[in-house]
Amino acid sequence: MLHRPQSLDAALSLLSGEDVVILAGGTDVYPGLRDGPPPATMVDLSALPGFRGITRADGVWRIGAATTWTDVIRADVPPLFDGLKLAAREVGSVQIQNTGTVVGNICNASPAADGVPPLMALDAEVDLSGPEGVRRLALTDFIRGPRDTALKPGELVTAIVIADTPGQGAFLKLGARKYLVISIAMVGAVIAVEDGRISGARIAVGACSAVACRLPALETALRGAGPRDIAEIVGSAAMPSLAPISDVRATAAYRSEAVRTLVTRTVLQAMEACDVA
Repeated sequence: MLHRPQSLDAALSLLSGEDVVILAGGTDVYPGLRDGPPPATMVDLSALPGFRGITRADGVWRIGAATTWTDVIRADVPPLFDGLKLAAREVGSVQIQNTGTVVGNICNASPAADGVPPLMALDAEVDLSGPEGVRRLALTDFIRGPRDTALKPGELVTAIVIADTPGQGAFLKLGARKYLVISIAMVGAVIAVEDGRISGARIAVGACSAVACRLPALETALRGAGPRDIAEIVGSAAMPSLAPISDVRATAAYRSEAVRTLVTRTVLQAMEACDVA
């Protein structure tokens, strides 16, 4: 049975039962059913007040759980979010972007989820509500593995929260073709620049490990670098958290080589947007 609650309390009450699936855009839920029977209860979050849209208050940006990729593309947000906007345009077709949600993308927890690297580069956190109350987790702690999140029984994600800090976002995705493709590798970055050199960097890679991950050693190595230094620094940086696999899209060896080029281009993309390259 499909339910469309009008309040958060009503939604949480429905989640207390068995065989319950949360529905926002449904672009991951329905394909996941394949030919199997539908769940006993589907809870549609689209009518919950305050669950759709991107807002800023007290130095924090909030992306509601029913916010679509098209909402992100159209949002009036600073250059900090440019990487997330670029990723939004890579999520399936326009029809998927109009329906699929940012929160649904992270809850699906695919290693190749387009939204995860740029959100990790934004130091995103996740707000959750459930029978035990409200809690907040870093996105890096929320996604634990392929199709595995830290959601407890009866909990739902209410929003993604991001501190409003200076920075220029960027995103690049490598696939077998330009559109409608699952990533071979992808990179999200947020770069801060002072006097033509990097003063801070946050970089995350997806589709090259079981869970998208940050590259802290590289982030440190890039501080003080100018555009001409980037390729050499990235080429020699240790990336122990990456563990690419071979599959139908690419070999592990190709991913390992390609991701360094992709990181270099993403960092330069951000720097060029800052008019320093």
